[in-house]
Amino acid sequence: MAELKDSGARRDFGTGAVRDAAEGKGRCDLLPLEVAGLVLDDTILTLINGYVQHGVILCLIEAVKAFSKQHFGSIETAIIAASHQYEDGCQKYGDRNWEKGIPLHCYIDSAVRHYLKLRRGDDDEPHDRAFVWNLLGAIWTHINKPDLIDLPFKEGK
Repeated sequence: MAELKDSGARRDFGTGAVRDAAEGKGRCDLLPLEVAGLVLDDTILTLINGYVQHGVILCLIEAVKAFSKQHFGSIETAIIAASHQYEDGCQKYGDRNWEKGIPLHCYIDSAVRHYLKLRRGDDDEPHDRAFVWNLLGAIWTHINKPDLIDLPFKEGK
C-alpha cells in the first residue's frame, strides 16, 4: 500500500496546525450521513452521523471499535496501525502538529472520505489507519479543544 499522499499544498488553521489541501476532494462532512448509512446499510456511517448531528462522542468511540474489529481484528491492532499514521504525519507536518488544533469538521470530512475509499477498494493510501487516525483526532479535539467544534450539534446549543 502507498504511503500518505501529499499535494504539496497546505491548509493553515491559524492554530499552528497544517494539513494537506482539501480542494477538489469533496466535502464528505457535508454528506447526509444518515441517508448514506441507510443506502449503504452501514452502521459506521450512521454512528458518525449521530456524532455530527447530536454531539454524542460515544458514537465516534463505537465507530472506532466497530471498524477496528471489522478491519483489524482488534482495537489494539487498529491503534497500533494508527500509530504509523502519526509517525508518517510527523515526517510530513512535524511532531504533534494535530495537537495545535484542527477544526472538527476536517477530521469528519477526512475520516468519511477514507472510509468510503476503503469500502470502494482503493489502495492508493492506508485508508484504514487514516480513518482511525481521523476519528481519534476528532474525539481528542472534542475533549480538549471545544473551541474547534464546528459541527451542526454545536449550532443547536
